[in-house]
Amino acid sequence: MQDTQENYTEKNTQPPPAPPEAVIQTEGLTKTYPNGTVAVNNLNLTIRKGEVYGLLGPNGSGKTTTILMLIGLTEATGGSVKVAGYNPLRNPLAVKRQVAYMPDSVGFYNELTAAENLDYTARLAQVPGDEIGPRIDESLEKMGLSGVKNRRVGTFSRGMRQRLALAEVLVKHPQIVILDEPTQGLDPESAHEFLLFIRSLRDDGMTVLLSSHLLDQVQQVCDRVGLFFEGRLILEGTVDELSSQVIGNHFQVQISAVSDNREEFHRKLSGLEGVEDVKIESHRLDEVYRSYLAKEREHAQS
Repeated sequence: MQDTQENYTEKNTQPPPAPPEAVIQTEGLTKTYPNGTVAVNNLNLTIRKGEVYGLLGPNGSGKTTTILMLIGLTEATGGSVKVAGYNPLRNPLAVKRQVAYMPDSVGFYNELTAAENLDYTARLAQVPGDEIGPRIDESLEKMGLSGVKNRRVGTFSRGMRQRLALAEVLVKHPQIVILDEPTQGLDPESAHEFLLFIRSLRDDGMTVLLSSHLLDQVQQVCDRVGLFFEGRLILEGTVDELSSQVIGNHFQVQISAVSDNREEFHRKLSGLEGVEDVKIESHRLDEVYRSYLAKEREHAQS
């Protein structure tokens, strides 16, 4: 037996790579309100170190409640949760040192400047004093806000406030970033820029949990996606994996075109040989989600 082990060691000098570390882990996580409403139902979720994970679902599906349990702002009624190895309720300060949370509505002190707001946040996060100034300058530059460093936040547009919120995230140097509907209310160009910033967080070694109901945006930036519906995680995987599970062995072709007659364009595409279905301005992840819900409804009625 020992010889076999020695031979194995000689031939396999490099051990197999370790699986990615789980930085967020829930088992059977449940939240039931006193009136009997189940907001989150038996959630088993694993988010790996260094990935962008999209929590996708309509408003009211349980996404925000899940996030609040992850950061210790509401107590679960069942199951367990660990974030960066800690229980958020028992070790809230340890979790806060590792996690930066950006809610869907970000609050700042309007009478303070951008730099003053970030300085306040850095001190609350116990950033060492000699690092605060450089971190503020670095984060504002990365978010394109250096030129308004000394402007009062009360004069900022929605897009500028969202970028300042992400600068606030960067000042903390977190391991995990949780973003709840971060592009809500932004124009398309600002939303696109924001998605690029989100992707850059992963490139800087951070793990990102992105909660959204916007299918196309989640598809653009996320490594894996969890589809939420009525408090349950109904599907999980990469977009390709979800398409294979739900839609099956069909080919989907995306075409960018300009047409003055939408109905005629749809009719011509539908008439092509082998084409089973045509949807204008649809997105692949959108089709996955809708297809799954349609099957669920069929199953419930049968």
